Amino acid sequence: MNNQQLKVRARIAALTRHHPDDQKTIDLARDFKAERLAEYIERVVDAAPPLSQAQRDKLAILLRGAVQ
Repeated sequence: MNNQQLKVRARIAALTRHHPDDQKTIDLARDFKAERLAEYIERVVDAAPPLSQAQRDKLAILLRGAVQ
């Protein structure tokens, strides 16, 4: 994690401790996790061989959270 991410994580911890049900806390935690997930997906995709269209479609469904 870079310095900015560490600061945001610390902010989330403080907000969670004092205002766990506040919408700002919930939004910040959600956005932070989404950013970290996007970074992870990018690393995995960059390291993987090219995917077929069917494989990309299947992964897109998983990311959307659709029930199969």
